[in-house]
Amino acid sequence: MAKYRKLSRTSSQRKALLRNQVTALLENGKIVTTEAKAKEVRKIAEGLIALAVKEKDNFDTVTVTAKVPRKDADGKRVKEVVDGKKVTVYDEVEKTIKKDQPSRLHARRQMLKVLYTVTEVPTEAAGKKKSTKKVDLTAKLFDEIAPKYASRNGGYTRIVKIGQRKGDAAMEVLLELV
Repeated sequence: MAKYRKLSRTSSQRKALLRNQVTALLENGKIVTTEAKAKEVRKIAEGLIALAVKEKDNFDTVTVTAKVPRKDADGKRVKEVVDGKKVTVYDEVEKTIKKDQPSRLHARRQMLKVLYTVTEVPTEAAGKKKSTKKVDLTAKLFDEIAPKYASRNGGYTRIVKIGQRKGDAAMEVLLELV
């Protein structure tokens, strides 16, 4: 008996498809796909959420001093002339950061093996590269999704049947986070 569905694809295509769909599910909260794909995506997504729930509190809060470039009113770096060269002026700033414990760091790396990097583009700046920003899905898993499911023992996703697709009559479903 097979342990997973092959989805009529080679292993590299199947892995890419599942990674795409898991990333989309965790970013948007729901996706529409076929029933077979949804059942495979559900396995992976629930594993990642369970890992995030288990490791959500394994961090230390540390205060560090960092050098941050000074900026003017326009948001540009302030430069100073030293020995005939223009040099950026830096300020010392104290920041509080979360430092992962080893088990949480390992969990983060396990998640990064599955999830793709997501670039968010605001609607008013569509087509412009300057205003895009990268979304850290592992941080979203630890900070937003894991606390929501902390009291739950599994069953983080729901599959709702929509109906048959018009082209090939494949059963379409809505896979969503509960």
